[in-house]
Amino acid sequence: MQRWKKWAAGAVGAAGVAALGTWLYRREKAAVASDYAVERGADGFELRRYPAMLLAETVQAGAREPAMTRGFGLLADYIFAESREGPALALALPLIVTEAGDGRWRVRLPMPRGTRRENLPEPEGEVAIVALPERRVAALRFAGRDNDTLLVEKTAALRAWLDEQALASAGAPEFAFYSPPLVPGPLRHNEVWVAVGP
Repeated sequence: MQRWKKWAAGAVGAAGVAALGTWLYRREKAAVASDYAVERGADGFELRRYPAMLLAETVQAGAREPAMTRGFGLLADYIFAESREGPALALALPLIVTEAGDGRWRVRLPMPRGTRRENLPEPEGEVAIVALPERRVAALRFAGRDNDTLLVEKTAALRAWLDEQALASAGAPEFAFYSPPLVPGPLRHNEVWVAVGP
């Protein structure tokens, strides 16, 4: 009887985690920052055209994961008006991380759809607002926890697809993370992007 109770409690706990993960997954889908047009794609690979957008950005030194964590904290502080005057902004996704050279990482969050620069609160300290022009991006979507081995593997796969499609890359890989930490690995939405020529 005790064994059955333990099994039942475990099953209820697992169901609760799965339900939470599903709720977070659906919430994430509603927060994506910008629409894009898919020019072509298959098997998780896509060639997309993104419109011009504004992003909040910070550059942090160190290994990727701690730099990303610090960077997200600074960006969240700006977005949620924790250390500045004025209203909070809506959190938009994805969190975009790319190498910035000299052991540093550029961490960015897009501003919500339709945001204009003149309507944004002025950031302070290590946060800046940057503008990206319209661009074409090759992307590969994948699930799982974002460890360095997985990111290297998926970047290599995307570069191989670029070669197959006769597309020339125009920048360093960017890693895009859409899911909150509590989302289970199989439900996580990650992407690697590489900008390509016009």
